[in-house]
Amino acid sequence: MKNPNGYGSVVKLSGNRRKPYCARKTSGWNDKGYPIYKVIGYFAERQEAMIALAEYNRNPFDVDLSKITMKELFEKWSKRDFSKMSKSSASSHKSAFKHASALHNAPYKNIKAYQMQEVIDNCGYGYSTQGAIKNLFGQLDRFAMELDVINKCNSALISAAPIPPSSKVPFTEDEITAVWNISDQEWVDSVLFFLYTGFRIGEMTTIECANVNLEEMTIKGGIKTKAGKDRIVPIHPKIQGFVRSRMSEGNKFLFSYKGKKLSATQYYIFWNQIMEQLSMSHTPHECRHTFRSRLDSAGANKRCIDLLMGHTSKDVGERVYTHKTLDELKDTINLLL
Repeated sequence: MKNPNGYGSVVKLSGNRRKPYCARKTSGWNDKGYPIYKVIGYFAERQEAMIALAEYNRNPFDVDLSKITMKELFEKWSKRDFSKMSKSSASSHKSAFKHASALHNAPYKNIKAYQMQEVIDNCGYGYSTQGAIKNLFGQLDRFAMELDVINKCNSALISAAPIPPSSKVPFTEDEITAVWNISDQEWVDSVLFFLYTGFRIGEMTTIECANVNLEEMTIKGGIKTKAGKDRIVPIHPKIQGFVRSRMSEGNKFLFSYKGKKLSATQYYIFWNQIMEQLSMSHTPHECRHTFRSRLDSAGANKRCIDLLMGHTSKDVGERVYTHKTLDELKDTINLLL
């Protein structure tokens, strides 16, 4: 049966081709009166080509964009959106993209949900990495929808490992003692700094020496929430020597690497080396969990704990630091042995 005028056609090309059937439409005429064709795509079966032609007529799309690979789509999307997100988010997306290397050269519109799921299932990592890969596919799907590359989000059909209800394991007193036993080694002071301040890794790496008061023995730092930003944390007597030593290096940031701001990625290298030496598997954030747990066990005032942690609670109210407040915070910190 003949197709309607302007509908396009499917022709079989000569030679021994893997995809001999070409779906095409006439887009114009040359000077000699011959038709100029817009190729919709090449297919192994005639039926596939007819379906593609029908889809194109029902919803015309940019033929060049329809052939865009996952790698090309990622590059377009990252060029547009990376400037709008944090460095850590961009780094997470780049890492997730590497895990999908098997699909980099595949036309994005041809990637199926089961292929996305295989990338997640075979990445060899836990819920954090799996979640990052799933998130990336979701971002790329939405971008591809904007470009009319696809008309449905396959990422809605995939899943990643759930986040465990609680994966935080505090340091035991014996483990803290083990850390102290090697405190003269490089970067071990940072582990003890975490354990005696409760700072997050992102907070520790951004503490500027200008915000360290060696007379009052306090540090102003913190990120993430209104209650957490610019909070004051007294320096525990046990780690004051470490802080003085870091300050004497004359860098902008208290914890620096080769004179420059320490990245979380670089710090994890040091952290993992220390944990391996101690035969432990803790994370930096578990130091924060340990900090709170030890203060709770020592009977510390809940309001003071929340102020030190940068948490919001009905006990904290409006955060105002008076001499009395600072004395209370120092007394609270000093409960840690």
